[in-house]
Amino acid sequence: MRFGLIMSEVGNGLRRNITMVISVILVTFISLTFVGAAILLQAQIGQMKGYWYDRAQVAVYFCTASSVGECNLVEATPDQKNFVEAQLQSPGLAALIDRYEFESHEQAYARYQEQFSDNEFADFVSPEFLNEAFWVNLNDPTQSDALVESLSGLAGVEEVKDQRKYLDPIFAALNAASFTAIGIASLMLVAAVLLIATTIRLSAFSRRRELGIMRLVGASNRFIQTPFILEGVIAALIGSVLAAGAVLAIVRFFVQGYLGSTLQTTTAVIGMSEALLVAPILLLVGVVLAAASANVAISRYLKV
Repeated sequence: MRFGLIMSEVGNGLRRNITMVISVILVTFISLTFVGAAILLQAQIGQMKGYWYDRAQVAVYFCTASSVGECNLVEATPDQKNFVEAQLQSPGLAALIDRYEFESHEQAYARYQEQFSDNEFADFVSPEFLNEAFWVNLNDPTQSDALVESLSGLAGVEEVKDQRKYLDPIFAALNAASFTAIGIASLMLVAAVLLIATTIRLSAFSRRRELGIMRLVGASNRFIQTPFILEGVIAALIGSVLAAGAVLAIVRFFVQGYLGSTLQTTTAVIGMSEALLVAPILLLVGVVLAAASANVAISRYLKV
């Protein structure tokens, strides 16, 4: 009977403030969707880093007859190439290296023609203009600085490049997008909390006569306050469920569906397992914030 009375009061409160309840649902839905998207974006960035950094190589480019600077337009000699390979096989560097391979002028030219076949200037490039190189895969890509420092400046070496340097700006941009989503989500969550508090205050004001009667007949503070807290929790819970559903749909149809088929040969994408971990987090955040804001609002503004 007591539970039925409380739920009856909750239903009356939701019906009387249906417009505000819908607003709470929508704000909670949008804010938690941003939260879920930000969490999943961070997970995707982590997967992409692991995928690409493991495949990132260090390129040791040799001088060509057209190389300027320290090369001074002089092609690297076979002895200089052999010395660099001996360095790669030395105990200090060999422990860092997973494997390496040599790319000749002809191999570099074939790769260039494959990558830039649509470029109208590709026909003007000849093999001798392209650097011969050692392409090195490391056991731990984060230790690439040791290889770069050891081989830079050696005779016949034009440049030592770590491919991870090309990836860092991309991941920095993705991180910035993730932090932007978190910032927007935080502002929306603040708006949701304030809206829940306002809804509770209006609901309490519209039922002030009933609350006065309940107080006169000896109803406890907790009994009077509980329906108002449940109103906020129910509205936020609906928004949280919608946000969780949106996150699952995004991963299923956009990430796995569209991006998965587009990027299946170039990178790894997150799956439903990550989305299923995020969904309960969104539900918990929505319920906890709603309960806390409603409890503070009713305790402060309801005079019982």
